[in-house]
Amino acid sequence: MNPLINDLFDLSGKVALVTGGTHGIGMAVGKVLAKAGAKLCINDLSEEKLEASKKEYAKEGIDVYTLVFNVTDEAQVDAGISKIEAEVGPVDILVNNAGIIKRIPILDMPIKDFVQVLDVDLVAPLIVAKRVAPGMIKRRSGKIINMCSMMSVYGRNSVSAYAAAKGGLKLLTENMTCEWAKYNLQINGIGPGYIATSQTEPIRVNGHPFNDLVMTRTPAGRWGEPEDVGNAALFLASKASNFVNGHILYVDGGILANFGYVKGENDLPE
Repeated sequence: MNPLINDLFDLSGKVALVTGGTHGIGMAVGKVLAKAGAKLCINDLSEEKLEASKKEYAKEGIDVYTLVFNVTDEAQVDAGISKIEAEVGPVDILVNNAGIIKRIPILDMPIKDFVQVLDVDLVAPLIVAKRVAPGMIKRRSGKIINMCSMMSVYGRNSVSAYAAAKGGLKLLTENMTCEWAKYNLQINGIGPGYIATSQTEPIRVNGHPFNDLVMTRTPAGRWGEPEDVGNAALFLASKASNFVNGHILYVDGGILANFGYVKGENDLPE
């Protein structure tokens, strides 16, 4: 392989923290970064989930550093990242991946549930980024990747809190860029489309209305794979993105480019 390509995407010696990297998209991101040479650290609220994920990573030869801490708690974040710094090294790459969603209509949603979603999906990325950014600024080097969403730019029925949080995270990403890019930090986001994970498995069956919507409205004609998001994260974590800043990279098979697309109606003849 071309040595230039190897160098661009080589993360050897870098410490990467992927919050909530125990499953799904977070695990896919973690695997890609680790295979590119990064020392991978993940956290979760559950020791059991961390132990189970450690075994999954090990199947692919990945040794992962795991730690229990709550991303919404400043004291726990500080203690957790201090431990990472002492035992692994300073964080070079932060992927703010931990998140939750509550599918409840606005009039039925308790305010405490709305606030909880905002705390996990919007406030927590700020807490973790504020903890690692000073070290990155001092070293004049760092990558922060915030896991945004297609709902950073549009709404959907029954996900008001999630969309509000992800819309806020998009703008927070841009504001982090305005303040920190001058220190050679690259702060960007990823907006996954509809991804084939264990969470979406029940609706990825032929005949399910939502599966039909995804398959007919996505120009690529398929669900995304977690690795598709992981590959985007590798680009944003690598030297290849050193002049990419404040950008949300939508990994969505083109659905945002043409949400009105219906397979078969707009296709040209072969």
